Amino acid sequence: MQNAIYRAGLRANPVDVTLIRERYLDVERTVACTVADQDGRIVGFQSLKRAWPGNPYGVPSGWGIIGTHIHPGVGRSGVGRRLFAISLSAAKAAGLRHVDASIGADNVGALAYYSAMGFIPYGEKDGVIPHRFDL
Repeated sequence: MQNAIYRAGLRANPVDVTLIRERYLDVERTVACTVADQDGRIVGFQSLKRAWPGNPYGVPSGWGIIGTHIHPGVGRSGVGRRLFAISLSAAKAAGLRHVDASIGADNVGALAYYSAMGFIPYGEKDGVIPHRFDL
């Protein structure tokens, strides 16, 4: 699914299983990782982690870091909204007070999605616009 996003020009690089495990399934920091499927096919997933000191996004320790990945063929179908409802519940249960989504300034779809979920921008650096959701 991630490589379908890459092939559609919506991701800079292809991924492999090792990268997915390292980046999204790190059990030490994971709050939730939710997969969406349609007819047995993975069409999206959302990862929510607790920020750690020195994380690559510059997110304050203790905040949440969220990433949403939706197959290009199912965009705007409600998959992202359903994933966020689960992640929001997990964030509350984990006691997170803020969640960051660091979004490429040229990623129009992600900017619209996170805005629709209630995230607000709180800066910009190196072509990335960090957004935050306050719980």
